[in-house]
Amino acid sequence: MNYKAVWKPLPGSQSLSLSCPCNEILYEGTRGPGKTAAQLARFRRLVGLGYGSFWRGVIFDTEYKNLTDIITQSKRMYRLFNDGARYLASASELRWVWPTGEELLFRFGKEESDYWDYHGQEFPFIGFNELTKQQSSEFYEMMFSCRRSSFRPEDYPLDDGSLIKPIPLETFSTTNPFGIGHTWVKKRFIEPAPRGTIIRETQSVFNPQTEREEDVTLTRVAIHGSFKENPYLDPQYIATLMAIKDPNRKKAWVEGSWDVTSGGRFDHLWNESLHVIKPFPIPSSWIVDRSHDWGESKPFSNLWWARADGTEATLPDGRKFCPPAGSLILISEWYGCPPGELNKGLNMSSTNVAKGVAWIDKRLAGEDVSEPEEIKEAGETLGQMNIIPGICQGVEPGPADGAIYNTGDNEQSIADKMAKQGVTWVPSNKKPGSRKNGAAIFADMLEAVIEGKKTESGMPEKPAFYVFEHCRGWISRIPVLVRDSKDPDDVDTSQEDHDWDGTRYEVLHEPKQVGAIFF
Repeated sequence: MNYKAVWKPLPGSQSLSLSCPCNEILYEGTRGPGKTAAQLARFRRLVGLGYGSFWRGVIFDTEYKNLTDIITQSKRMYRLFNDGARYLASASELRWVWPTGEELLFRFGKEESDYWDYHGQEFPFIGFNELTKQQSSEFYEMMFSCRRSSFRPEDYPLDDGSLIKPIPLETFSTTNPFGIGHTWVKKRFIEPAPRGTIIRETQSVFNPQTEREEDVTLTRVAIHGSFKENPYLDPQYIATLMAIKDPNRKKAWVEGSWDVTSGGRFDHLWNESLHVIKPFPIPSSWIVDRSHDWGESKPFSNLWWARADGTEATLPDGRKFCPPAGSLILISEWYGCPPGELNKGLNMSSTNVAKGVAWIDKRLAGEDVSEPEEIKEAGETLGQMNIIPGICQGVEPGPADGAIYNTGDNEQSIADKMAKQGVTWVPSNKKPGSRKNGAAIFADMLEAVIEGKKTESGMPEKPAFYVFEHCRGWISRIPVLVRDSKDPDDVDTSQEDHDWDGTRYEVLHEPKQVGAIFF
């Protein structure tokens, strides 16, 4: 008997995404290769095979309105099969159900708290539509606890007595580069291995079925798709993509490149080749201070700054460097986030953080002091500490978030606890409008460097902003900060913005020793 295929995947990435055996799949790339159709087909491929109500899936987006397109596509695809599937369209349902018991839900979620609507449920198939819309990995990773099934093949033999394969547990996401979650998605899927290369993570776990320890390997992969694979696309659509003026968006959507800054507040002004410079000894007349944004469950940020006063500095190659008075150079950083993680704190006490700051202050000034025992014991969990001993002659107190001065009844403030370790701060500028004002001044300082390269002297005419090249944590986080969608002049505060807060405090800070700064 001849059978006619109801739906057939396109050759290339779409077919590969359906046959891939990995537990965690990201189908990413340009606009238009058929990623959404592949996600829907990925779930549908196991309907009617014998899993029944055990084959249960959910596909997430961040908002209800964003589900419209994928629901529409599901109606076009699933009705082709003519297998009795029904779509339940009420706001409380939003699901496909099959006569054989399978069901696929469409839901929205993005906050860590949204997970609790699904806690304890079984979803062997979990999908995320446009994963880079997820601001962090929190909700995504928490849903893994629902990626499970109580199905046992031996309990549900087929009519002929044979056993079906164990039910697969999988997370299948689609996305383009770009979006508020660009950084964490890139770190999870793109940076560890080339596209198409399976990432394997093996751990020893107790298997309740065999009652012994066994090695279990979880697999993860990114599959790259291109609009060039889709013969059904209208060339006018391609022309529309090619006409995109934003260079980062065009690079992401047309080339599928992850080497972009995504809708950034500062990406139009950031130039790593100009703003990132090699370290040099800080002249004694320049002010060196530090800024601080507190965090415990979330990262803290300690940043050390040199503020130029108009006198020359000598570069390692002997050349002179003389930015205008008021120019800032980030010279060192200590970011309280475990290595390899995103937006997670060290849960270090304020006392121990202060001991670390005091030690770094002394090391930057060239003092040969022993590392505090509390810091030494923390070992590799210290996060990102990038310093150059002896780079300056001393460190002064700088601005910190005013929240560290808050106290409860009969409690010492974080600032009080730090002061006991010899670390004091100056309250940061938190006046109305300071957030946007700080962003505007920072943008002006970035622009001053770019404009300075166009002058005969090659130096900025207004206060500028530079970063020492070893401050790789700051460099990886600040240029990708996304604009606030409701207030484009501000930074979206739902991001990993702790370094930005510390930077903003410093930009707005005006030490008395430096003359007035004019922009």
